[in-house]
This record gives sequence, structure tokens and C-alpha cells, in this order.
Amino acid sequence: MRMRGFWILPLAVAVAIVWLSAQSHYPGGVQLPPPLDKVAHASVFAVLAWTLDLALWHSRPDLPMYRRHLLVFGIVAVFGATDEWHQAFVPGRACELSDWMADIGGGGLGLLAGSLHLFFSRHLEALSWRRGTARRPDPSRDLILVADPHWATELKGLEAATTRFPEADWLFLGDVFDVWVGMPGMETVAQRTFLDWVQARRTAGRWVGLWLGNREYFLERHAGTFDLMGEGIGGRLEGEPLTWEHGDLINTADRQYRLWNLVSRSGLLWLVFRLMPGSTARRVSAWMERKLRTTNSTYKLAFPRAAFRAAAEAHSGTTFVTGHFHTHEIEANGIALPWAHEGRFMVWRGGRVEEL
Repeated sequence: MRMRGFWILPLAVAVAIVWLSAQSHYPGGVQLPPPLDKVAHASVFAVLAWTLDLALWHSRPDLPMYRRHLLVFGIVAVFGATDEWHQAFVPGRACELSDWMADIGGGGLGLLAGSLHLFFSRHLEALSWRRGTARRPDPSRDLILVADPHWATELKGLEAATTRFPEADWLFLGDVFDVWVGMPGMETVAQRTFLDWVQARRTAGRWVGLWLGNREYFLERHAGTFDLMGEGIGGRLEGEPLTWEHGDLINTADRQYRLWNLVSRSGLLWLVFRLMPGSTARRVSAWMERKLRTTNSTYKLAFPRAAFRAAAEAHSGTTFVTGHFHTHEIEANGIALPWAHEGRFMVWRGGRVEEL
């Protein structure tokens, strides 16, 4: 009921737009000269886009933010075109392309305004999503935790751990590969091998989850391959006191990364990648990987101890784990897992996190 209630907001805005469009002039006989008339168009459509995004976020928590924004932008563009066509039949009104451009520009501004808090806040639910089940069939089984293996062409340590612990479940906490872009034609042999391994584990009755990190992009088309896939904050196991996130969003002072995170996971970048030839897209992906190695070193080198402790304490009563920092740190109920380089994995066993 709470989720359905949010749809009242965009519906009310849409009804108001249709009613205003049916009038030969604005209420009270107000006349808006250019460019104020375009500002009025942009403003109401910005509100429409913002309320639509809010309603979709609450009703479809399985949608990544970029897909939600693309859907909202498309709805606003179509609604704006329909509204402009309707005005052509109203005496005193005209169907103008510039008005429609103002409408869709306002839609973009509304989405931008609704995302600004993600630049500096820990209230990141709007960019977080999940699909699948967070309940393991048998919580008594070992759960192997893999954080930041940064694989390239070889899945180091994976087969050895699988052979040694064939009954274990698995949770990958992001940065599985140096860069993983889930576009057709962009995935590598090693990434396809990993997906085959996941399917084999699940066929054997094991639970496998993947929480995306800062080096995974647009992977939701593989969500069905995993028991659980998610991104952002809010990772948790049902019935077990284990919570997590990748860790890249913990340090609110790292504004440079926050901006990159929003841009690199935007609908605009997704469209650019979709329109690129495969060879060009792979070169861009390789360039991204090189840049990620060397940029923003100030924040990469220092562990954000206070911010990490605050994030962990927000999940009181659980063990809160992250990857991302490539160092083994413990603060309050939070554990930053060590870099899983060369097969250094951890395990959730008996309510504790241990080295495998």
C-alpha cells in the first residue's frame, strides 16, 4: 500500500499538466513571455520526472538506477510529445518543438536534482538494487567470502577452494575482475568461464551471490545466473547476522569517486556503450581499467576508519563486511576483508568471519 501510494504523486502532476495544456491561457490570465514559458515547461516536467523516479524506486527495488532513469526519461519524452500535440487543438495554444525540448530538458533536470544527495550522503538507497534470494537453503554450510580478486585471465584460487570445500556456498563482494562490463561482445573468456563455474555450483545445490563493486558495470543481465545479485548498500542474509556492501561508497569525503560512480553508472554512459562498435567499447573498457589503477590515490591509500566504523555501527547486531580497501581491518562490528589476491579467501562459519 505504501509503495502504491507513491504513484499518486506523478499521477497528480500529469493530471495538472494535462489540465493546464487544455487552457487557452494560464490561470489568472497570466502570460509568460519567452523564455519564461520554457522555464515553466521545464519546471513542471522536472517535478514529473522526480516523482516518477521516486515511485519507481519504491515499487521496483530490482531496477538499477540507470534503467530506472532511462525509463523515466522515455516516459517524460513521450508524455511531453503527446501533450504538445494536444495543445495544437486548443485555441490560443500552439504545438512547438521548443516547448517539447524544454519538457525533456526539465525531465533530465528533475532526475539530476533527485540524484544530487547521492554525491555526498550515506542515504544511498536510490542507487541500490538487488535481485534474487538472500536466504541460503542451509545456513550451517560454510559461506566463502571473496573480496576483490581482480582476476584478469586466470581465476586464481577458485578451483583449489572449490575442490577443498565442495559443500560451501559463495559470496563475491565485488571487483571480481579488473573491469567487467556486462555488454554483449565485451565480456572476456575468463568472465564467461566464471559464469559457467557459478552455474555449475548452483546445479550442485550451492548458493552463490554477487554484490557489485566499483569495477563492475551493467551486469544485471546476468542476475539470473546467481542466487543473489545486488549493488550499493543494504546487502544482507536473511536469518543470519551478516550484512555487507562493497565498500566504495563508505567514505563520503571522497567526492571525486562519488561523481565518477554516478557518471559511470548512468543511463547516458550505457547508451554510449550500446552504440559503440564492440572493438571500440573494449578499448574504452581497457582505458577505464588503466585509469582506475592510478586515479584518486589520496583516498585509496588511507583507510577511512571513522566512516567505516559509522557504517558498521548502522548495522548493529550483525557482522558487517566489505571489500574494496585491500586491507584487513576491524572496527566495532565491521570487518574490511583482505584483498583476495592469489586466492586469499575468507569464510563465514558459525557466525564468525575467519581466514579460509
